[in-house]
Amino acid sequence: MNIGFIGIGNVGGKLAGSILRNGFKLGVFDLDPGAVRALVEKGATIGESPAAMARNADMIITCLPSPAACAEVMEGADGVIAGIAGGSGGGAPAIWAEMSTTDEAEVRRLGALVTKAGGAPMDCPVSGGCHRAASGNISIFAGGERETFECALPVLRAMGRRILHTGALGSASILKVVTNYLATANLAALCEALVTAKMCGMDLNTTYEAIRISSGNSFVHETESQVLLNGSRDINFTLDLAAKDAGLFQALAERADVPLEISPLLLAIVRDGRERYGAREWSPNLVRRLEDKCGVDIRAPGFPAQMVDDEPEAPGYEVKPAGVHGQG
Repeated sequence: MNIGFIGIGNVGGKLAGSILRNGFKLGVFDLDPGAVRALVEKGATIGESPAAMARNADMIITCLPSPAACAEVMEGADGVIAGIAGGSGGGAPAIWAEMSTTDEAEVRRLGALVTKAGGAPMDCPVSGGCHRAASGNISIFAGGERETFECALPVLRAMGRRILHTGALGSASILKVVTNYLATANLAALCEALVTAKMCGMDLNTTYEAIRISSGNSFVHETESQVLLNGSRDINFTLDLAAKDAGLFQALAERADVPLEISPLLLAIVRDGRERYGAREWSPNLVRRLEDKCGVDIRAPGFPAQMVDDEPEAPGYEVKPAGVHGQG
């Protein structure tokens, strides 16, 4: 398959690297020449424009920082939709896979335009952190027609370990926003737990282990708590992105008439952190709101500065929900 990848930032660059590592032909496009050059040195080609890439690709992937950025790349005069419409034809429809965290209504709107142009849309957001995107062990949600999903599955298996077909177009984006909300809520709770333990005189290495072996454990604790305690707070995910995702979840709930109580408070906390420490600050530095107020530093020895995935890379596989497609 001939793959085009647009948006090779923190996550996109690592996903594109997995595609290359697994032997696919890849063209890349990004406004950052350094990011493009790094992948070209590994064997990628430079895309002339989104439209030019889409005209010749079996699958075109977008991984961009906001719904507005994606709309610009898709709908512009030299955008992906124009390229799909001007493709050579004669074979299977070109697949558009949106791998950003985005609004489900927007991905459905763009998907309708892709279908009208002769393409096949999917939303394929990822979950698990940049360290798992780099190793090819990240999880991928995939929404869209089953036939399209099966055509795209070899590429998805190259990028991720666990791949879940979530249903119709837009369903993956809903679940991605839901799971990101849970991750951010867990992060905020861990910030409170670790600062409280510190203020109560607990050793934080012992506290980390107590949480890890208890009912309070989570993926977020086993990963992000380590860089919290190291002090780097580096998870390749910033407060502006955390605020965007929290806002998407709140909007999703409001459209569904769900009277949430925790979400509005969490959104206010994240936005306050963004205003205090800057949009590009790492999201775990939410903890500074409490460190500053309490006059403490929760750093502890022996924790890594960055999250590392020590799980060996292996071919991805489809996860099948019990009671839906059978147990996988």
